[in-house]
Amino acid sequence: MSRALPACAAALGTVLLLPAAAPAQSPPADTGAELEAIEVVGRRQGGSYAADRSGSATRTDTPLRELAQNVKVLGRQLLDDISATRFEETFDYASGVTRQNNFGGLWDNFAIRGFAGDINRGPDYFVNGLSANRGISIPRDTASMERVEFVKGPASALYGRGEPGGIVNIVTKQPLDTPARALDLSVGSYQLRRLALDSTGPVADGLSYRLNLAVEEKASFRDTVESDRLLVAPVLAWAPREGLSLTYELEYLRAKSPLDRGVVAVGDRLGAVPASRFLGEPGDGRMTAENLTHQLRGAAEITADWTLRAALSVKESSLEGFSTEPSSLRPDNRTLWRQRRYRDYESQDLLGQADLVGKLDTGWASHEVLVGAEASRLLNDQVMLRVNPTAARPYAIDIFQPAYGQPAPTPLPNTSTDERLRNLGFYAQDQVGLGEQWRALFSVRWDRFTQTLENRRTGAFSDVERTAWSPRAGLVWLPNEVLSLYASASRSVRPNTGTDAQGGGFAPERGRSYEVGLKAESPDGRWQGTAALFHAKKRDVLTADPVNAGFSVAAGEARSRGLELDLVGELGDGLRLTLAYAFIDAEVTRDNALRPGTRLLNVPRHSASALAVKEWTLGGDGLVGLGAGLSYVGERTGVSDRNDFTLPDYANVKALAYWRVTEAVRLSLDVDNLLDRTYHVSSFSPVWVSPGAPRTVTLGAQVRF
Repeated sequence: MSRALPACAAALGTVLLLPAAAPAQSPPADTGAELEAIEVVGRRQGGSYAADRSGSATRTDTPLRELAQNVKVLGRQLLDDISATRFEETFDYASGVTRQNNFGGLWDNFAIRGFAGDINRGPDYFVNGLSANRGISIPRDTASMERVEFVKGPASALYGRGEPGGIVNIVTKQPLDTPARALDLSVGSYQLRRLALDSTGPVADGLSYRLNLAVEEKASFRDTVESDRLLVAPVLAWAPREGLSLTYELEYLRAKSPLDRGVVAVGDRLGAVPASRFLGEPGDGRMTAENLTHQLRGAAEITADWTLRAALSVKESSLEGFSTEPSSLRPDNRTLWRQRRYRDYESQDLLGQADLVGKLDTGWASHEVLVGAEASRLLNDQVMLRVNPTAARPYAIDIFQPAYGQPAPTPLPNTSTDERLRNLGFYAQDQVGLGEQWRALFSVRWDRFTQTLENRRTGAFSDVERTAWSPRAGLVWLPNEVLSLYASASRSVRPNTGTDAQGGGFAPERGRSYEVGLKAESPDGRWQGTAALFHAKKRDVLTADPVNAGFSVAAGEARSRGLELDLVGELGDGLRLTLAYAFIDAEVTRDNALRPGTRLLNVPRHSASALAVKEWTLGGDGLVGLGAGLSYVGERTGVSDRNDFTLPDYANVKALAYWRVTEAVRLSLDVDNLLDRTYHVSSFSPVWVSPGAPRTVTLGAQVRF
């Protein structure tokens, strides 16, 4: 990542030196669908939570009510109302999305409909339709986000690798043809200091820019834990003529923070040690993670009905630093043995994509056709040093009276691997309009996955190639302007990484999902709701090898089924509301090590959320808003191999208020965990449990200029 800062500085300097010019023509969107026009820069007031279209589920601009699956769109208005600064803060407001082990706070991790994907990184998510979290991915900042689209159900028919639970696509802010700038300053609990800039406008005829910056420093409710973050995200959009556009987008994100595995359970009981207690070593310092991503996207109209689109994404990532992590709690229930690790990870992800989309009319039906191809290459280089505790050198800490600063053992070589993943995919889709009341969807994708893995310590080498087909079909009935009913069936595929006892690769995970649902939307578009029933299953999940200890085989199965309810909209003048509820029954159905019926990790049977915000005008430009939110997460298992260690359910209350003094000045107050309840967000084992933050107060001032 030595090139990251110079490249970032050069791009930033270019944007800041751009001269003002006459308003330019706004370029058309090139992220798979027309983006909702951004009316303001800075925090929004008066907008609705309801969205009527999505470009993520089909890679085309499609009304939500005509999609044969549940898609939850969280727009900028909701992100502003909850004062979200992290991607993970959106998880509570989409039904069926639950938090998972976040690798000591170093990256985002979640499950959709119970399926979490990679044990560390979680399911795949995308930015502007391009894969974004392969390799190393820092927890994303919301400063550059315009909206987040949660697409439920398998998406492999268009996106390739993925879980049967679904995907997430983040749509970023794009340049405007009207000059605007906004500063957002926040201070709060635990020495929070954050400054964000959003600037946009024309540069020349047909050329416009947008720049988002965010700088943040803070301590934590966790003892001795401090972190800082930097985001630089410039965008240039060029539209030399109608029907032709080119967009270049850079994002540099750096985070420095200790790897914090959380608290331990004593005798499988939580609460014995305070949520503030850090059980690592402050002397290890902070780990440094960097992401540098380039996206180049273009679109050209061939005719009035056909458009050619292409995109290229390059992402370089790194993670480096020492950490001290809990290993086991000894029989005295107070001595915690720990291991020490040093990580030096680097990855590079290169992806190219091209597709052709257009419309046909066959007389008896209308067609919107999409055909495309995608190729990618991921290079993953990982070096880890580790020293495990022993009776002679336990490297222990007293969890009730911790004493930091003991001599640290020197970690020894443990892992040194060079992994290369290549993928080639071709996809096709037909959205069929059958009169006024029926819509049908047919999609299919073929993928070839190639994995090479070199173990530099042992000299072992594996080279695996797999192919897979991923079809999808859906049907929607639109009996009137308010209701739509749908049904869909689809398959998913996700390659398994690693090697078996013979040094060979694994068959990929294959999933199958069925979904039926009902959608309702008011004629004026002020509110909309979705009720969905789903049943999903995946096979060839990695499980313990019954013959060769310490190795895995692709022989496991898992199943998830449940109900999702979502409602968003405006209930009256100045009152906006979002509600979400999910019942998920997710469990292991076959495994060599786990008992069938073991629940999937960190997935509650019941979860729900609500947020309501009411605005009043004060005359002139004055505006006041008050709001409250509630998120509920039910009991869930805290380890993957048994059901008898569970995290208790919890309910969090949020309060918010803001005052728009003038059109240019806005003041805000946010209180998270208003009732100051103790709770635990997720767990990986009884000695790796992530506690939730106590009451947290944030004051903000937003200025447009």
